[in-house]
Amino acid sequence: MEQAKKILIVDDEKNIRNVINEYARFEGYETAEAEDGMQAVEMCRKEDFDLIIMDIMMPKLDGFSAVKEIHKAKQIPVIMLSARSEEYDKLFGFELGVEDYVTKPFSPKELLARVRVVLKRSQPAEAAGAKEVMTFEGLEINMSGREVYVDGTAAQLTPKEYDLLFYMVRNKGIALSREKLLEEVWGYDFFGDDRTVDTHIKMLRNSLGEYRKFIVTLRGMGYKFDAGK
Repeated sequence: MEQAKKILIVDDEKNIRNVINEYARFEGYETAEAEDGMQAVEMCRKEDFDLIIMDIMMPKLDGFSAVKEIHKAKQIPVIMLSARSEEYDKLFGFELGVEDYVTKPFSPKELLARVRVVLKRSQPAEAAGAKEVMTFEGLEINMSGREVYVDGTAAQLTPKEYDLLFYMVRNKGIALSREKLLEEVWGYDFFGDDRTVDTHIKMLRNSLGEYRKFIVTLRGMGYKFDAGK
């Protein structure tokens, strides 16, 4: 029998923690709670979690700072909660490697649907057979190992950068609209706009150095991965 996934719920509002906890346990997840960012960091140092639901505005240590500290030691997928919906907050969160962003007030059912998607996508690929490795000049991409090397040096990509690059490489040479990328990489009808894709493409290009040339912009439409023949 598969072990239940463990979720850490971090919010300074007890009522919100209670609601998320109730729905998560009903879905079969094991849960733990923290009331501020400092407590969340300490708990992550002592325990392993499969996913964190993290509020932004909290006492002692805000959610963004807590994520930065946690990710220094462990790459745990994070869904951020916020009472604000400013684009800056979302983009800053994505640059930290946050998987998703939910604005308060939110539907607990929708939040748990996003939890399922993030957990599914964060599972390591169980490769049947040999490693799935692709090489394009000095760019080496190991799909099953979720590793990317630029001229022999490991690239430090965020989880979403990996997902975006791998999807584009698997569909190399194919024109991909921003809407298609949102649907396939984010895994649901994203409640945002096309700038989310553009921001991640910019981050990905920066991570790939000179091999950014393989990610081609299709004006008015989207992007494609094109490494030539």
